[in-house]
Amino acid sequence: MNAMTIGELARRGGVNPETIRYYEREGLLPKPRRLPSGYRVFSRDDARRVRFIKQAQELGFSLKEIKELLALRIHPGTTCADVRERTTAKIADIDERLRRLRAMKKALVRLTAACSGQGVVSDCPILESLDSEKERCGEEETQD
Repeated sequence: MNAMTIGELARRGGVNPETIRYYEREGLLPKPRRLPSGYRVFSRDDARRVRFIKQAQELGFSLKEIKELLALRIHPGTTCADVRERTTAKIADIDERLRRLRAMKKALVRLTAACSGQGVVSDCPILESLDSEKERCGEEETQD
């Protein structure tokens, strides 16, 4: 028989049992059948789905996006082009995040270069720069 407990499903999926319960609540996993004792019973398809979710997360897909991918899989009329479109959008999202991360790194390198690491914290050029950025962003517009 291919029935398994939540612990076995979690082990096969590389997650913990609480993650399985969370996936159920979020609709990523169907509600499992229960034994008369109340124990959940999961199938090989559930294990396959958990591995799918985990692999998609490792590629940067959010749980919302994964739910959409799972829905595409069972929706009549869905084509590979539909899945490819989602993947292309994820690539663009990752490219944008990389661009922002590079800009953040560049700013931090510049701030670090401006600090000798000597002196008291009240004269730290990094902290002063962060404070001056707040003023430029309009967070401290009013002065008494």
